[in-house]
Amino acid sequence: MTTDELLKENERVDDLQRNGYKIIQDPGRFCFGMDAVLLSGFARAREGARVIDLGTGTGIIPILMEAKTKAAHLTGLEIQEESADMARRSVQLNGLTDKITIVTGDLKEAVSLFGAASFDVVTCNPPYMTEHHGLTNPGGPKAVARHELLCNLEDVISQAAGLLKSGGNFYLVHRPFRLVDIMVLMRKYRLEPKRMKLVYPFADKEPNMVLIEANRGGRARLTVEKPLIVYEKPGVYTEEIYTVYGY
Repeated sequence: MTTDELLKENERVDDLQRNGYKIIQDPGRFCFGMDAVLLSGFARAREGARVIDLGTGTGIIPILMEAKTKAAHLTGLEIQEESADMARRSVQLNGLTDKITIVTGDLKEAVSLFGAASFDVVTCNPPYMTEHHGLTNPGGPKAVARHELLCNLEDVISQAAGLLKSGGNFYLVHRPFRLVDIMVLMRKYRLEPKRMKLVYPFADKEPNMVLIEANRGGRARLTVEKPLIVYEKPGVYTEEIYTVYGY
Protein backbone atom coordinates (compact mmCIF):
# COMPACT_ATOMS: atom_id res chain seq x y z
CA MET A 1 0.00 0.00 0.00
CA THR A 2 1.11 3.58 -0.64
CA THR A 3 1.53 6.12 2.16
CA ASP A 4 -1.69 7.87 1.13
CA GLU A 5 -3.60 4.58 1.24
CA LEU A 6 -2.39 3.96 4.81
CA LEU A 7 -3.60 7.34 6.06
CA LYS A 8 -7.05 8.08 7.46
CA GLU A 9 -8.79 11.43 7.80
CA ASN A 10 -6.88 14.08 9.81
CA GLU A 11 -3.73 11.93 9.99
CA ARG A 12 -0.24 12.95 8.90
CA VAL A 13 3.12 11.26 8.42
CA ASP A 14 6.08 12.57 10.46
CA ASP A 15 9.74 11.80 9.75
CA LEU A 16 11.46 10.24 12.79
CA GLN A 17 14.93 11.04 11.39
CA ARG A 18 16.20 7.56 12.25
CA ASN A 19 16.79 4.87 9.62
CA GLY A 20 14.38 6.71 7.35
CA TYR A 21 11.49 5.65 9.60
CA LYS A 22 8.22 7.57 9.73
CA ILE A 23 5.19 7.55 12.00
CA ILE A 24 1.50 8.18 11.41
CA GLN A 25 -0.08 10.63 13.85
CA ASP A 26 -3.37 12.43 14.37
CA PRO A 27 -2.83 15.81 16.10
CA GLY A 28 -6.44 15.73 17.26
CA ARG A 29 -5.86 12.53 19.23
CA PHE A 30 -2.35 12.43 20.65
CA CYS A 31 1.18 12.96 19.31
CA PHE A 32 4.30 11.54 20.90
CA GLY A 33 6.48 13.86 22.96
CA MET A 34 10.05 14.28 24.13
CA ASP A 35 9.48 11.77 26.96
CA ALA A 36 9.03 8.89 24.48
CA VAL A 37 12.13 9.92 22.55
CA LEU A 38 14.22 10.18 25.72
CA LEU A 39 13.00 6.81 27.00
CA SER A 40 13.97 5.14 23.71
CA GLY A 41 17.42 6.73 24.02
CA PHE A 42 17.85 5.67 27.65
CA ALA A 43 16.61 2.09 27.21
CA ARG A 44 18.91 -0.74 26.17
CA ALA A 45 18.22 -4.09 24.53
CA ARG A 46 20.81 -6.74 23.78
CA GLU A 47 21.04 -8.51 20.44
CA GLY A 48 18.32 -11.13 20.21
CA ALA A 49 16.21 -9.62 23.03
CA ARG A 50 12.44 -9.77 23.17
CA VAL A 51 11.05 -6.33 24.05
CA ILE A 52 7.57 -5.13 24.98
CA ASP A 53 6.30 -1.56 25.32
CA LEU A 54 3.31 -1.16 27.63
CA GLY A 55 0.75 1.46 26.58
CA THR A 56 2.53 1.96 23.29
CA GLY A 57 0.13 4.53 21.87
CA THR A 58 0.98 4.97 18.19
CA GLY A 59 4.02 2.70 18.48
CA ILE A 60 6.72 5.34 18.73
CA ILE A 61 8.92 3.52 21.28
CA PRO A 62 9.04 0.11 19.52
CA ILE A 63 9.86 1.83 16.21
CA LEU A 64 12.64 3.94 17.76
CA MET A 65 13.97 0.93 19.70
CA GLU A 66 14.05 -1.15 16.51
CA ALA A 67 16.10 1.61 14.89
CA LYS A 68 18.78 1.61 17.62
CA THR A 69 18.98 -2.02 18.78
CA LYS A 70 19.38 -5.55 17.43
CA ALA A 71 16.42 -6.86 19.39
CA ALA A 72 14.92 -9.99 17.87
CA HIS A 73 11.33 -8.80 18.22
CA LEU A 74 9.39 -5.91 19.72
CA THR A 75 5.77 -5.85 20.85
CA GLY A 76 3.57 -2.86 21.58
CA LEU A 77 0.52 -3.26 23.82
CA GLU A 78 -2.19 -0.60 23.53
CA ILE A 79 -5.73 -0.54 24.94
CA GLN A 80 -7.16 2.10 22.56
CA GLU A 81 -7.98 0.39 19.27
CA GLU A 82 -7.69 3.60 17.21
CA SER A 83 -4.14 4.18 18.48
CA ALA A 84 -3.22 0.52 18.04
CA ASP A 85 -4.51 0.61 14.46
CA MET A 86 -2.42 3.71 13.77
CA ALA A 87 0.63 1.97 15.26
CA ARG A 88 0.08 -1.10 13.04
CA ARG A 89 -0.10 1.10 9.96
CA SER A 90 3.13 2.87 10.97
CA VAL A 91 4.82 -0.52 11.37
CA GLN A 92 3.57 -1.47 7.89
CA LEU A 93 4.67 1.89 6.46
CA ASN A 94 8.22 1.22 7.67
CA GLY A 95 8.31 -2.37 6.46
CA LEU A 96 8.72 -3.70 10.01
CA THR A 97 5.85 -6.20 10.26
CA ASP A 98 8.33 -9.04 10.79
CA LYS A 99 10.03 -7.20 13.68
CA ILE A 100 7.22 -5.34 15.48
CA THR A 101 3.80 -6.64 16.56
CA ILE A 102 1.09 -4.34 17.89
CA VAL A 103 -1.48 -5.96 20.19
CA THR A 104 -4.75 -4.39 21.31
CA GLY A 105 -5.24 -5.20 24.96
CA ASP A 106 -5.35 -4.03 28.56
CA LEU A 107 -2.01 -3.35 30.24
CA LYS A 108 -3.47 -4.71 33.48
CA GLU A 109 -3.79 -8.12 31.79
CA ALA A 110 -0.36 -8.15 30.12
CA VAL A 111 0.98 -11.16 32.00
CA SER A 112 -2.16 -13.13 31.16
CA LEU A 113 -1.89 -12.11 27.51
CA PHE A 114 1.79 -12.90 26.98
CA GLY A 115 2.78 -15.21 29.82
CA ALA A 116 5.04 -14.71 32.82
CA ALA A 117 8.78 -14.19 32.30
CA SER A 118 8.33 -13.89 28.52
CA PHE A 119 10.40 -10.74 27.80
CA ASP A 120 13.96 -9.55 28.29
CA VAL A 121 13.07 -5.85 28.26
CA VAL A 122 9.94 -3.91 29.21
CA THR A 123 9.53 -0.20 28.44
CA CYS A 124 6.73 2.14 29.49
CA ASN A 125 5.84 5.80 29.13
CA PRO A 126 2.72 5.65 31.34
CA PRO A 127 0.07 8.21 32.26
CA TYR A 128 1.67 10.58 34.78
CA MET A 129 -1.27 12.31 36.42
CA THR A 130 -3.31 10.65 39.13
CA GLU A 131 -7.02 10.05 38.57
CA HIS A 132 -9.05 13.04 37.32
CA HIS A 133 -6.73 15.88 38.33
CA GLY A 134 -7.33 18.79 35.93
CA LEU A 135 -9.40 16.72 33.50
CA THR A 136 -11.86 18.41 31.16
CA ASN A 137 -12.51 15.44 28.83
CA PRO A 138 -12.18 12.21 30.85
CA GLY A 139 -13.10 9.98 27.89
CA GLY A 140 -10.74 11.45 25.31
CA PRO A 141 -7.60 9.72 24.00
CA LYS A 142 -5.34 12.48 25.33
CA ALA A 143 -6.84 12.06 28.82
CA VAL A 144 -6.27 8.29 28.73
CA ALA A 145 -2.65 8.86 27.69
CA ARG A 146 -1.93 11.43 30.40
CA HIS A 147 -4.07 10.41 33.39
CA GLU A 148 -4.34 7.18 35.38
CA LEU A 149 -7.85 6.42 34.13
CA LEU A 150 -7.40 2.88 32.76
CA CYS A 151 -4.31 1.86 34.74
CA ASN A 152 -2.21 3.18 37.61
CA LEU A 153 1.48 3.10 38.52
CA GLU A 154 1.17 -0.13 40.50
CA ASP A 155 -0.50 -1.82 37.51
CA VAL A 156 2.42 -0.78 35.29
CA ILE A 157 5.15 -1.91 37.68
CA SER A 158 3.49 -5.17 38.75
CA GLN A 159 2.82 -6.21 35.15
CA ALA A 160 6.34 -5.23 34.06
CA ALA A 161 7.78 -7.38 36.83
CA GLY A 162 5.60 -10.32 35.85
CA LEU A 163 6.54 -10.07 32.16
CA LEU A 164 10.30 -9.93 32.76
CA LYS A 165 12.63 -12.87 32.83
CA SER A 166 14.99 -13.02 35.82
CA GLY A 167 17.71 -10.47 35.16
CA GLY A 168 15.57 -8.61 32.61
CA ASN A 169 15.33 -4.82 32.60
CA PHE A 170 12.43 -2.41 32.96
CA TYR A 171 12.73 1.14 31.58
CA LEU A 172 10.33 3.84 32.77
CA VAL A 173 9.92 7.56 32.16
CA HIS A 174 7.84 9.46 34.70
CA ARG A 175 7.61 12.67 36.69
CA PRO A 176 9.99 13.36 39.61
CA PHE A 177 7.09 14.05 41.98
CA ARG A 178 6.20 10.34 41.75
CA LEU A 179 9.74 9.12 42.57
CA VAL A 180 8.95 7.84 46.07
CA ASP A 181 5.95 5.89 44.79
CA ILE A 182 8.03 4.46 41.93
CA MET A 183 10.87 3.26 44.17
CA VAL A 184 8.55 1.74 46.79
CA LEU A 185 6.52 -0.14 44.17
CA MET A 186 9.61 -1.37 42.32
CA ARG A 187 10.98 -2.88 45.53
CA LYS A 188 7.57 -4.40 46.29
CA TYR A 189 7.65 -6.29 42.97
CA ARG A 190 11.37 -7.19 43.08
CA LEU A 191 12.40 -4.70 40.45
CA GLU A 192 15.64 -3.19 41.75
CA PRO A 193 16.36 0.37 40.52
CA LYS A 194 19.82 0.39 38.89
CA ARG A 195 20.11 3.63 36.88
CA MET A 196 18.37 6.99 37.20
CA LYS A 197 18.66 10.18 35.18
CA LEU A 198 16.82 13.43 35.88
CA VAL A 199 15.79 15.53 32.88
CA TYR A 200 15.70 19.32 33.11
CA PRO A 201 13.99 21.52 30.49
CA PHE A 202 16.61 24.24 31.15
CA ALA A 203 19.68 24.28 33.38
CA ASP A 204 18.09 26.75 35.81
CA LYS A 205 14.71 24.97 36.09
CA GLU A 206 13.51 22.05 38.19
CA PRO A 207 13.58 18.59 36.58
CA ASN A 208 10.33 17.64 34.86
CA MET A 209 11.14 14.03 33.93
CA VAL A 210 12.98 11.08 35.41
CA LEU A 211 14.32 8.05 33.51
CA ILE A 212 14.74 4.83 35.51
CA GLU A 213 16.19 1.41 34.71
CA ALA A 214 15.29 -1.44 37.07
CA ASN A 215 16.51 -5.03 37.04
CA ARG A 216 14.30 -8.04 37.80
CA GLY A 217 15.75 -9.61 40.94
CA GLY A 218 18.92 -7.50 40.88
CA ARG A 219 21.07 -6.51 43.84
CA ALA A 220 20.64 -3.15 45.53
CA ARG A 221 22.84 -0.51 43.91
CA LEU A 222 21.56 2.62 42.20
CA THR A 223 23.68 4.77 39.89
CA VAL A 224 22.44 8.34 39.48
CA GLU A 225 23.69 9.53 36.11
CA LYS A 226 24.51 13.13 35.31
CA PRO A 227 21.40 15.14 34.52
CA LEU A 228 20.16 15.76 31.00
CA ILE A 229 19.39 19.34 29.98
CA VAL A 230 16.98 19.51 27.05
CA TYR A 231 17.25 23.15 25.91
CA GLU A 232 20.18 25.58 25.76
CA LYS A 233 17.66 28.34 25.17
CA PRO A 234 14.04 28.37 23.98
CA GLY A 235 13.78 26.38 20.75
CA VAL A 236 17.42 25.24 20.74
CA TYR A 237 18.29 21.72 21.95
CA THR A 238 21.51 21.01 23.83
CA GLU A 239 24.24 19.04 22.08
CA GLU A 240 23.48 15.92 24.16
CA ILE A 241 19.93 15.80 22.83
CA TYR A 242 21.27 15.74 19.27
CA THR A 243 24.17 13.34 19.84
CA VAL A 244 22.85 10.85 22.41
CA TYR A 245 19.16 10.86 21.65
CA GLY A 246 19.26 11.79 17.99
CA TYR A 247 16.15 13.92 18.15
